[in-house]
Amino acid sequence: MDSSRKYFEVRPKLVRAGRQSTVSIRSLFGDLKDGMEYEIKCIPVEGGPIHVARARVSRSTIKVSLPFAGEGEYSLVVQEPASSSTAGASSERTFVFSVYALEDDLWARRPFKGDLHMHSRYSDGRESPAYVAGACRRIGLDFMAVTDHGMYRPSLEAQAAYAGVKNDLRIFAGEEVHPPDNPVHIINFGGSFSLNELFRNEPDQYRSEVARLMQDLGELPAGVDRYQYASCLWCFERIRQAGGLGIFCHPYWTWSNRYYIDAALTEKLLHDVPFDALELISGYHLDEVESNMLQVARYNELRAEGKRIPIVGVSDAHGCETGSLFGWYYTIVFSPDLELTSLVASIKDLYSVAVEALPGDEPVDQQARVYGPYRLVKYARFLLREVLPLHDELCAEEGRYMLRYVAGDSEAAAKLAACEGQTWRLWERMRAAG
Repeated sequence: MDSSRKYFEVRPKLVRAGRQSTVSIRSLFGDLKDGMEYEIKCIPVEGGPIHVARARVSRSTIKVSLPFAGEGEYSLVVQEPASSSTAGASSERTFVFSVYALEDDLWARRPFKGDLHMHSRYSDGRESPAYVAGACRRIGLDFMAVTDHGMYRPSLEAQAAYAGVKNDLRIFAGEEVHPPDNPVHIINFGGSFSLNELFRNEPDQYRSEVARLMQDLGELPAGVDRYQYASCLWCFERIRQAGGLGIFCHPYWTWSNRYYIDAALTEKLLHDVPFDALELISGYHLDEVESNMLQVARYNELRAEGKRIPIVGVSDAHGCETGSLFGWYYTIVFSPDLELTSLVASIKDLYSVAVEALPGDEPVDQQARVYGPYRLVKYARFLLREVLPLHDELCAEEGRYMLRYVAGDSEAAAKLAACEGQTWRLWERMRAAG
């Protein structure tokens, strides 16, 4: 985020494209002088006419009506008159702010940060499901699911832990699905029942239904295992029947010196897209990020071929306090709300991006890489600089109270009630009226 945020408050940060909007720039520490007239240039970052306006400061605030012709980022350059400079300061100080204009479809959607693939101590994670959920809110996530290997119940435990207390994190059911005799890993995000339990409780039915699918497949490309492919089709269809999102996990993960899925099967799945979303950015350690590069490269090729591939980013974290993976990778979904049906539909409709925020020297909002449709990547980068740091500060407070609540702090529930709705109110302050 621009350092000017420390000294100014700009509202709104988001406006509607094709309209005139009034922007308020308030000096928090006396940088704008009451009664002084300033020049404001509204510069479309992607090019186009520059609009110049003048406005006087009243109560440390400039209010100016500006045109925002098309979708995209606009720089507001505020020029201080030379005569107003304080003694010893350089003349004609310039302040630069950013505003983003949105077309109607994105205007009707809000960005939600989430992680759809992570583990608790019930499989190969470190902490309880309740701890994982609270830690997710602490790092700025709006939704999540515990997806333990072969287990659905831990995700329900995470939901139950916070069922009696107010908070704005949406905790969904989930599991990592391991079909019998099939190496492909699949996430059941939000589904109303467990596929892993079906494998255990109704194995004959599963086998017979997959066998029927195998008969209907016809000829397959060389190297594609008929049973494994049919098993994947069965899993993705069952997840859809459960109202969830079926995610094809980390296709280029290397295990025992080879990809854990034969390349022929991966290519068949990527070509046919029977899944609901692809893990474009997955939870790889720093020495394994080559796998993410391959996933992104193949995704870009398929998009160029006209394939329509919904994407997510996930941490696949196996611990929240290990210093790795957790918070490095996540998804931003542009959705009307946080209901499961809305999130699933938005991802399927290509309103999501995958974010890679590896640790480094620069602040995470400056170094994060965003992958997905060009239009959404531009918008997400703006949000990461200008809006989401404020959102994450509020989430951090709520997440700490969530963890205190499950640790038995008797005062935490009241603190959480006081936090309820604060990220929603922030979002409304960031948007122009109407």
